[in-house]
Amino acid sequence: MDHETIIGLEVHVELMTRSKIFCSCPTTFGAPPNAHVCEVCAGLPGALPRLNKKVLDYAIMTSLALHCEVTRKSRFDRKNYFYPDLPKGYQISQLYSPIGKNGYVDIEPAAEGASSKRIRIHELHMEDDAGKLIHDEAGNCTKIDFSRCGVPLLEIVTEPDFRSAEEVVAFLTALRTMLKVIGVSDCKMQEGSLRVDVNLSVRAAGEEKLGTRTEMKNLSSFRAVSKAIEYEAARQWEIVRNGGTIDRETRRWDEEKEQSFSMRKKEDAAEYKYFPEPDIPVLLITDEKIDELQSILPELPQAKKRRYIEELALPGYDAGILTENKEITALFERTYEICGDPKEASNWIMGDLMKLLNDNGTNPEEMVIREESLGEIIVMVKEGKVSRASGKELLRAAFVEGAIPEEYADQHDMWLISDPKVLGTTVEEVLARNEKALSEYLAGKEKNFQFLLGQAMRATAGKADPAALRTVLEERLRALKG
Repeated sequence: MDHETIIGLEVHVELMTRSKIFCSCPTTFGAPPNAHVCEVCAGLPGALPRLNKKVLDYAIMTSLALHCEVTRKSRFDRKNYFYPDLPKGYQISQLYSPIGKNGYVDIEPAAEGASSKRIRIHELHMEDDAGKLIHDEAGNCTKIDFSRCGVPLLEIVTEPDFRSAEEVVAFLTALRTMLKVIGVSDCKMQEGSLRVDVNLSVRAAGEEKLGTRTEMKNLSSFRAVSKAIEYEAARQWEIVRNGGTIDRETRRWDEEKEQSFSMRKKEDAAEYKYFPEPDIPVLLITDEKIDELQSILPELPQAKKRRYIEELALPGYDAGILTENKEITALFERTYEICGDPKEASNWIMGDLMKLLNDNGTNPEEMVIREESLGEIIVMVKEGKVSRASGKELLRAAFVEGAIPEEYADQHDMWLISDPKVLGTTVEEVLARNEKALSEYLAGKEKNFQFLLGQAMRATAGKADPAALRTVLEERLRALKG
C-alpha cells in the first residue's frame, strides 16, 4: 500500500430513559413535532436544569462495560455555538471532566485473515441532544422540531486506531451489541439512537505524522459508514498524491450520490468557548455507587463468546453469531438449557432459524417465537416423537405464528408412531403383501430388507419412528428365519 488511512470515531448514543436528561419531558420517538417541549429544553430564561439520575447510572454502567476509568469528580460544561435547532444557544456537555476515560474494546474484523485488535476509548461523556431540522423542499423552507432537545446522549470518542472500514464496522457492531445487552440504549440507527461521526485523514505509508483530518457527521447506517470511509480516503489521497492540501472541515455524506460534500470549516475547541456549567453541581461518584452498578452488569458479549468457545466447545464463528444479538443469545441459552446439547442448539439457530430470519426479512428483536419453543422442538426430534422434517415445520410455525410446538403437532397430526404393537401390525400387513420379497430375503437376499423397510414406512405415510420400525421389522424377520 502506498498510503495509510487513519480513522477515529465519535459515536452518539441516545439513552433509553423515559425522560430527558435535564427535565421531565418524555423521550418517546415519533411524537408530533414540538409535542415534548418545556421551558428547560426550550432554553427559556430562568429555567434551571436538573440531572436525570438514570442518565448518570447508564453513563457509569457504559464506562464500566468499556473498561473505562470512572471519573470520581465529574462536571458539565457549556459548549457555545449558534444553530437553529439549539434554542439555548449552547449545549450542556462534558469537556474537562468526562464521566469515563481510557477504556477499550477488542474487535475481530470480518475481513479474511484479519486478526483481533484493541481499539482505545479516549473518553465517554454525557450531553443533551439538539432539535431536528426538517427541510421542506416543496414549501421552500426548513422546519424545526424541538422535541428531541434534551434527549440524553452519551458521546463515545475513540483514539485514531482504525485503519479500515472493516475495523470500524467490527467496532460498531461490538459496541451496539454491548449497549443493547446492558440495556442502556436500543441503538436503532433508523431512529437516530446511534449516530456516528467519522474523523479521517491519510498519510503516506511509513510516515508517523498524522495528516489533516475531516469529519463526516451523523452517519446513520453501517453501510453509510463503510461507503463514506472508502470514498473520503480515496478523495483525500488523490488530493495529496497530486500535491494538494486537505482542508480541515466538516463534510456531509450524501447517501444517494455516495459522495461527501463540504459543509463548513472545522471548529476548534476554543471556538466553542467552553466554560463550567453554572447551574449543575459537580458530580461526586463514590466507590459504593460504582460497585452497585458493576454488580448489576450482565455478562458482556465478549466474555460470553469466550465462555461458549471454552466451556461449550462451540466454534468461534458460531459463538460470535450467537452473541451478536441479545435476543438470539437468550434464545440459544434457553434452548441449550432445555435440550442439553449446545452444539445441536447452535446448529438449529445457525441454520434453520437464520434462514427464517433472512427469508422473512425479520430482525431478531421482532421474533414472536417463545424462548422455550426451539428447545422443545429439538427434544421432540431427539426422542423420536416427530421427524426432522416435522421439526422444521414446527419451528416455522413457532417463528411465524408463535405456535406452541406440542399443540401444533397435535393439531396437524405430526407425531411419529412408536408403539411396537401398532408397528407390528403394519409389518405383518406389509410382509403379507410382499411375499416374493420376503421369500427372497429369507433365502439370503439381504438387500431386500431395505425394500421391506421402505414399504413399511410408506404404509405409515412416513409417520413411523424409523428406529422403532426397524427394530420391529428386524425382530419379525428373525423370528421367521427361525
